[in-house]
Amino acid sequence: MKLKVESILDKEYIPLILKLKEMKEMASTKGKDIVLGVERNDSYTKTYKLRILETGVDDNFNYQLVSRLVKTLLWTYGGFKIIISGDKEIYEKIKEDYQIGGKREFDVKFMENVYDTKFKVVYTSLENAPEDLESSVSIGRHLEGERIGFDAGGSDRKVSSVKNGKAIYSEEVVWSPKLNTDPKYHFEGIYEAFKTAASKLSHVDAIGVSTAGVVIENKLMSSSLFIKVNPDDFNKYGKSVYLDAAKKLSEELGYSIPIEVANDGDVTALAGAINLNVNSLLGIAMGTSEAGGFIDKNGNITGYLNELAFVPVDYNQKAMVDEWSGDYGCGVKYFSQDAVIKLARLANISLQDSLSPAEKLKVVQELMEQDDERALKIYNNIGCYLGYTIAYYNEFYNLEHVLLMGRVTSGKGGEIIKDVAMKVLKEEFKDLKIKIHIPDEKSRRVGQSVAAASLPNL
Repeated sequence: MKLKVESILDKEYIPLILKLKEMKEMASTKGKDIVLGVERNDSYTKTYKLRILETGVDDNFNYQLVSRLVKTLLWTYGGFKIIISGDKEIYEKIKEDYQIGGKREFDVKFMENVYDTKFKVVYTSLENAPEDLESSVSIGRHLEGERIGFDAGGSDRKVSSVKNGKAIYSEEVVWSPKLNTDPKYHFEGIYEAFKTAASKLSHVDAIGVSTAGVVIENKLMSSSLFIKVNPDDFNKYGKSVYLDAAKKLSEELGYSIPIEVANDGDVTALAGAINLNVNSLLGIAMGTSEAGGFIDKNGNITGYLNELAFVPVDYNQKAMVDEWSGDYGCGVKYFSQDAVIKLARLANISLQDSLSPAEKLKVVQELMEQDDERALKIYNNIGCYLGYTIAYYNEFYNLEHVLLMGRVTSGKGGEIIKDVAMKVLKEEFKDLKIKIHIPDEKSRRVGQSVAAASLPNL
């Protein structure tokens, strides 16, 4: 498949958006309709309508593409039910995939844990196809008072002391939550950050938290930060870790402190919407993993899962497999420090095995600051990935703006990623008028913790 903007290191990359475009062209005159849907809590439902090829023309193409679209719907919007309307053969294959023992067992268990509901795949006729049922709520933008903003990443944790919307103190501390089996490690790191930030304020009016993971009612339902913690300990200590740390600080200070916890992707999007004064914005944080968050046209979050790390972006079935989900071609290997490390091998950059992923990223970033041609190719390739993927994301979000944040976008590399992505959009998708933004270096590093501070409504 010929790309108008070359994937200069990853020669096997097949943008999923181009395969979707191919299907639309092939099925436009000789195809059949299919409706895909996912349902989550409170009956909220999102659908995707598509024409696929008539049965017998290329059944494998039909199934492979639909399976990628179903996966995208599930991890973009979230849900415990997949609905297939209009094609029973594809329904049977998807149902076989999404069960215990099937190819997508990880997805099934994850969604059952998040929504505390048995996962199912159902079939309906086109006449009974589901319709969209949406929700959105206002979040953040509260800047009055003295607040703590905390951002929990996989390689470092950031905290800010914020007074009337301005950070008067910020710090970053390297930690390794993904390598620790004892949840006390996580609790102590979080509490230490809270306590440090509180010491810079005369009074703590509220705490806002941005965290990797799925958050429901201020509790972590799942998080890669606790990947080494056994499930029983996570359920007992991990889910309420932020509430417990805030409670301990409240007890120490002698008064109750309200806390609001949100997914780091949503806080990324919130930070962008506040700083740029725009809406219809998708925030993408490229760090230990890939996090996403979406602010709709009204400036609200939507309740979508936005777990872009697990959204497929590469149609190549031999693409790198994510160790956690066991699936290929997903965003975590294209928009994170894992992507940099993967491409470093293809660029003939030797990285010592003894280095942590964050340290390996730092080596490549230092080479980039020296204008090393090999490092340049890495960021160029990530920009290529991003441009095609933004066009794909736009199939599921109504986008006007994309904000890039996270450690991978620091320094010269971030500007290269942005420029190449814009080139892809301009040359391959001329009808899309999406703007890509990168905040300044300070906002890029601590902006999420400041935005997190604005989450609680006093």
